[in-house]
Amino acid sequence: MRRTTLLASFAAGMLVMAGCSSSSDEEQPAIAAPTPVATADGRGLADAVTEEGVIAHLEQLERIATDNNGNRAAGTPGYDASVDYVVDQLESAGFAVETPEFEFDQFTADTQRLSAGDQQLSVSALTYSPSSPSDGITARVVLAPADGSPGCEATDYDGLEVSGAIVVVDRGVCPFGAKQTVAAELGAVAIIVVNNEPGPLDGGTLGSADIAKIPAGGVSAEDGPIVASAPELTLTLDTETTTTKSRNVIAQTKTGSTENVVVAGAHLDSVPEGPGINDNGSGTAAVLETALKMGSEPDITNAVRFTFWGAEEPGLVGSTKYVEGLSEEDEAAIALYLNFDMIASHNAGYLAYDGDDSDKVGAPAGPPGSEGIERVFLERLQQEGIAADGTDFDGRSDYGPFIDVGIPSGGVFSGADETKSAEQAAKWGGTAEETFDQNYHTAEDTLANIDRAALDSNASAVAFGIGTFAQEIDGPNGVPSGAARTEARSGE
Repeated sequence: MRRTTLLASFAAGMLVMAGCSSSSDEEQPAIAAPTPVATADGRGLADAVTEEGVIAHLEQLERIATDNNGNRAAGTPGYDASVDYVVDQLESAGFAVETPEFEFDQFTADTQRLSAGDQQLSVSALTYSPSSPSDGITARVVLAPADGSPGCEATDYDGLEVSGAIVVVDRGVCPFGAKQTVAAELGAVAIIVVNNEPGPLDGGTLGSADIAKIPAGGVSAEDGPIVASAPELTLTLDTETTTTKSRNVIAQTKTGSTENVVVAGAHLDSVPEGPGINDNGSGTAAVLETALKMGSEPDITNAVRFTFWGAEEPGLVGSTKYVEGLSEEDEAAIALYLNFDMIASHNAGYLAYDGDDSDKVGAPAGPPGSEGIERVFLERLQQEGIAADGTDFDGRSDYGPFIDVGIPSGGVFSGADETKSAEQAAKWGGTAEETFDQNYHTAEDTLANIDRAALDSNASAVAFGIGTFAQEIDGPNGVPSGAARTEARSGE
């Protein structure tokens, strides 16, 4: 997301990486200068950010996708037009906007076939997977034990002859890239990851081309028993990875302390398969509308940096490049990171990142201070009559690079391809035992298929969280500052 003073280094760092906003050939709608809210605190912003305002941005993002081959994926004209729209909106509110450019690996998959004997199964290549030989890979199956962290450690395969085999492993806990690396280092010739929720495993990624070593695909939970019990499998993948460029969008308030910067972010790109109106037009629109209502020179205690990440879908690339580019001084000046990725799922959940690991599910607690961020969102939703649940820091969104360097993080989330429980359906409505968003990573991720009530409540929570920390980072729901921050991030 590095320098001498934070403001000077922010500008210098962005200029080093900057690419100019592209100009769309189409005539853009006229942009009226927005009127910022009088009181830029949590409650003032929450009241100012309305469903109508957020929907207006989603309408424009859907129009952009419609005009650009149905998507807004990184490296495409649809993404460039999305950048133009966000930049124009921010500049109309008086922000100085940077669009730092970075390289990323763009992945395409043509042939994707998997068979167990005569039975053909549906398989999706994990992003950055190498190709198999043209006639495929046929090998015996080794099933990774279904423990608490399947296939995440070499010891998971103790007593198994992995060399020369196709490993079949359940999704869960660690990234797909880590599972693939462990299997490859033990001599596996390919890996098949089985979804741990109903439905296909598509849109999965190994994280980067650098760590991709063996052909890797994903299958549905329904096909899991078939691949797990097959004596051998044949996997055929024809894939290509090419290097291209994308951009982030970054704008910071001109007021507020630059020693305690509040970073709020959402990824701007969609998957190639669809327009990405929930994933992640919804988070983008809520963060953008909050920025417009806050304005570029609000009366706030702490500076707010609004960020819109490119190439999240291929593997958190934009946010990772940003964090990797921070100096020690600038990294230390970031008080916290707030992440908003999918807040209007069709069968919506009401979830806040589990900063204190009170749920005891999956990944551990976030960095010190994450528990306070979680409480801010839980308490805000409770004020709206919503009893929210925690959701694991599972590494699937742009908070990942921030928590990796010890920056406390949090946010709200309405669920993706996980299943809504009967208890959750009883609390929030919707359909139990179905995924939170059946349109996830599909062409049906449109404005017609979002939950507007969830969008309204969650967008208000987005604004509340940003406004709350813009005014104060201390207190019972605060994050470490000063010497306490240095100590918390030292790892000692």
